[in-house]
Amino acid sequence: MQKLIIAAALGATLVATAVPASAGTHRVDAAAGWLTRQMADGERMETEFGGVKYPDQGLTIDAVFAFAAARTAREHSDRAIAWLAEPDVQGAYLGTNGESYAGAHAKLAVAARVKGKNPRNFGGTDLIAGLKALQAPSGRFSDRSQFGDFSNAFTQSYALIALGKDIKGADYLANTRCPDGGFPVTFESSPCVSDVDATALVVQALRTQGKPTANAVTWLESRQQADGGFPSAQGGSNANSTGLAAQVVGARSAANARDYLKSLQVCDGPEAGAIAFDAGGFNKASAPRATTQAVLGLTRANLATLRA
Repeated sequence: MQKLIIAAALGATLVATAVPASAGTHRVDAAAGWLTRQMADGERMETEFGGVKYPDQGLTIDAVFAFAAARTAREHSDRAIAWLAEPDVQGAYLGTNGESYAGAHAKLAVAARVKGKNPRNFGGTDLIAGLKALQAPSGRFSDRSQFGDFSNAFTQSYALIALGKDIKGADYLANTRCPDGGFPVTFESSPCVSDVDATALVVQALRTQGKPTANAVTWLESRQQADGGFPSAQGGSNANSTGLAAQVVGARSAANARDYLKSLQVCDGPEAGAIAFDAGGFNKASAPRATTQAVLGLTRANLATLRA
């Protein structure tokens, strides 16, 4: 375990962390430390496509959430939120020239609040007004785009977490529940297919609205695998789905999920601290997002109350 502690120290200032004892503070710090070393110019995460690296605002926000949950890497977190506030960076994420994306407004508003910023004046942008302008009479938050509407359960959930209270939006989301108790990624599709990732985030959102979530949690726990992990729609247990589910399931289920996440952590070498996507082994491309979401599961962070 000493290697993990050293790896974390290389990437982040270590501080006391309010996480479950079984999660292992050193493991959370090590994961956060690895994330800091993946940041370009110490301020942003990037995604590679076709051999070219592009700034990734969404993944950068995930890193901000992870740093807040780990209670460490404040300098990198501060740089990240400052980068996200830059006009060009915001425009590329939120939409320009008539384009306006609901999910981006919502997720960035949550990030601003986590960092103690005002989402009504974030880098000169009123994210809350922009988000509300994208709400239909039904309560659904939708994209305004010539390329189509890509809003989904994640969009609606982040919107409710960002707004705090929204009766129409909460009613719309609650009514998308599938017959088995879970929630789908895509709205208004038939048949209704419950998804672990979507259900985990929806549970967090509905809890902020005072809506019942017991059936959804029961469905989630029924999806936990023998190894303690949770599966995505595409396959078996993985860190992303497990990290999200561990935030909302019961204590016993969460403990098993944390054990699974710990089993995926790289313990030595240059990638020490990283958390692999699944038991298939470390992959540099998928590890950043897997690690950010795993940290949320290890700490059982609550996005509605999370503060840096």
